[in-house]
Amino acid sequence: METIDIKGISKHYGGVKALTDVTLQVHEGEIFGLIGPDGAGKTTLFRILATLLLADKGTATVCGYDVVADMRQIRRHIGYMPGRFSLYQDLTVEENLSFFAILFGTTVAAGYELIAPIYSQIERFKHRRAGRLSGGMKQKLALCCALIHRPTLLLLDEPTTGVDPVSRKEFWQMLQQLRHQGITIVAATPYLDEIRQCDRIAFINKGELMGVGSPMDILQKFHDIFTPIPQMDANRTAPTNENAENVIEVSHLVKAFGSFRAVDDISFKVRKGEIFGFLGANGAGKTTAMHMLTGLSQPTEGQGRVAGYDISSEYELVKKHIGYMSQKFTLYEDLTVKENIRLFGGIYGMKKSHIEQKTRELLGRLKMEDHRDTVVASLPLGWKQKLAFSVSIFHEPQVVFLDEPTGGVDPATRRQFWQLIYEAAARGITVFVTTHYMDEAEYCDRISIMVDGKISAIGTPLQLKQQFNQPDMDHVFTYLARRAQRSSDV
Repeated sequence: METIDIKGISKHYGGVKALTDVTLQVHEGEIFGLIGPDGAGKTTLFRILATLLLADKGTATVCGYDVVADMRQIRRHIGYMPGRFSLYQDLTVEENLSFFAILFGTTVAAGYELIAPIYSQIERFKHRRAGRLSGGMKQKLALCCALIHRPTLLLLDEPTTGVDPVSRKEFWQMLQQLRHQGITIVAATPYLDEIRQCDRIAFINKGELMGVGSPMDILQKFHDIFTPIPQMDANRTAPTNENAENVIEVSHLVKAFGSFRAVDDISFKVRKGEIFGFLGANGAGKTTAMHMLTGLSQPTEGQGRVAGYDISSEYELVKKHIGYMSQKFTLYEDLTVKENIRLFGGIYGMKKSHIEQKTRELLGRLKMEDHRDTVVASLPLGWKQKLAFSVSIFHEPQVVFLDEPTGGVDPATRRQFWQLIYEAAARGITVFVTTHYMDEAEYCDRISIMVDGKISAIGTPLQLKQQFNQPDMDHVFTYLARRAQRSSDV
């Protein structure tokens, strides 16, 4: 029996073809994956199946009901986690769950048996506002909210974006358990390890269905697209103590909130032109440490210097001599591409003539000349990401801080993004990057891994794999992260 039956679905937004004549079926009880680059049409397809959007052409049934004529029946049978968390940030954990139960005409007690294995992990935080939870905890709460009415079908639009590898593994273990409860699952994901856990996958590109089959078949057929990031520059020589100055120097750095030490006595150095990976599970303290290094907050104890300036007393000068790209990007969505570049050039104190010259060079390098007057909000995620990075180093800073810059981005776009990183490092810009993609960790010159506010390991990827006798960085990270003692939500 088919839980989903899609025939010839098309959807256009003006001249943009989001979906073109898509036909596929999802079998009852399977975990079905949707994969494809940014802007491929995955979210549009989810919204059509969830009865939130009408197709221009074609038909689709969900759990035997037509997506147009039987909207109310379908909504009683599905659970939906959109790309961004569907939680109310100002409500507590308990209030969010109760709200969704009421929304579906049920009670928490009636649906508790299904969500108990998941909710039990966050129930002790039931009086905490959702906005104060870590990414992993938000993810578990959002899943509970989507399951509280015991749906037949679960639609998940990249539910693990921005979540550390250990939490992602736990999430997919939950999905496997839900499948054994008779729930059909459709999940979009950019992570290859998650793709391989699906029974079948569909690859969508530019709104067209390119293929449906087992993960092995599709990944082999489209090998060039889904190959993990290759070594960008085989001749690259990582800076060493002997031939490079230190751009970042940290000694016994501490950041305390009351009696809780989010960052607990860390020390390290980063060299000029180095690609330095700063890893840790959600709640390990890495973002707090990065905020101190970028001048956004000041340490409780210890010393640090970035680009030659003291992070405690000269943090405003630190800000002027670095680049920064956050998880949520640093672009103004309602401005055009050209206007964003010009704005940031002015903020960095660059002369107008220099801005104009470098803007032409940048647009050419990004192959975005035809989109100079395009409003940023209308760009695909991958394009925004590359533009945000390029803007963050537009003034040629000594160091650029990248806070999970490739979260939720497909492998092909991530490969292009890392090409930009390598080019920046070759020009002498130090790259300080956090990431939850362990294949990206493999291509850093050195890596530190934080656990419980401390640096548990630091070295080259090869050194760390040898030190902990693990085959790859994913296994190294998992081995260390699972030794954590404190909760990410303490």
